[in-house]
Amino acid sequence: MKMENDTVKILEKLAESKEKILGEISKVIVGQKKVINEFLIAIFSDGHCLLEGVPGLAKTMLISTIAKVMNMKFSRIQFTPDLMPSDITGTDILAESKSDGKRYFEYIKGPVFANIILADEINRTPPKTQSALLQAMQEYEVTSGNKTFSLERPFWVFATQNPIEQEGTYPLPEAQLDRFMFNINIDYPPYEEEKEIVKRTTVENTEKINAVLSAEEIILMQKAIREIPVSEHVLDYAVRLARATRPQYPESPDFISKWVNWGAGPRASQYLITAAKTKAALENRLTPSVNDIKEISQIVLQHRVIISFAAEAEGLKSKDVIEKLIAELS
Repeated sequence: MKMENDTVKILEKLAESKEKILGEISKVIVGQKKVINEFLIAIFSDGHCLLEGVPGLAKTMLISTIAKVMNMKFSRIQFTPDLMPSDITGTDILAESKSDGKRYFEYIKGPVFANIILADEINRTPPKTQSALLQAMQEYEVTSGNKTFSLERPFWVFATQNPIEQEGTYPLPEAQLDRFMFNINIDYPPYEEEKEIVKRTTVENTEKINAVLSAEEIILMQKAIREIPVSEHVLDYAVRLARATRPQYPESPDFISKWVNWGAGPRASQYLITAAKTKAALENRLTPSVNDIKEISQIVLQHRVIISFAAEAEGLKSKDVIEKLIAELS
């Protein structure tokens, strides 16, 4: 499949814009290059992200900075046990017409009506409230009563979880986990980066962040990425990798049936290919490779592979099983 010249030009502009985006983000965020690159892949793949990291690693600052660089409307929702679905989506209120005094219901939009949503500590709220994001994430719509409202595109949900403090939390249902394209882990910075963070944040920061792209340009780039051709062997590898995580499949390695209760569904294969296309485009390549699939497979699969008690007893996590699986399929 040959791409149109216009599509190639859009993809070239995406690769050029990447350096500008990284330059603007680096004015505020020190290091975290791998995490930022994963964010950019999710953004241009039109996918949502689940972030895990201990407090104080600048998760909120990173997401709000990306929103400024992309010139997007940003909304932060702090998830708490008493948060209601209407606190996210909005609610109908009784209003009165100034002209004739008649009363009517008026819909007041909630914080979900933005381009980038930060769902902070999403597992602090019960599943009923968590599910308020499901329709928005999948269909880019919000339904209230008998009315449905479309969300402005582009639209992303970036949710955070604290991996160490689990008291009073509600694990995300598998159906909701599956709607997140990536599960990104943010770790402590190396010594030199932490030293630079302390140096920068203990003085007044006068750096101004400039917007690099508009919403229209981002949507065009997302559409152009969809048109990138994928060779048959890359497509085959992505599907085989996702299927190999399922213990009930005969082609899965023996350790999968021992260590995994549930494997990744077809959405994982779709995300592997889309993310590989985006990664290639950001690196100014016009087709993805098997290595691209391998490099993004961990963040696509680790929240979709549910490990067994036997694996937990051996001190294994889903990422360990995925690493072994990739080595096995190579």
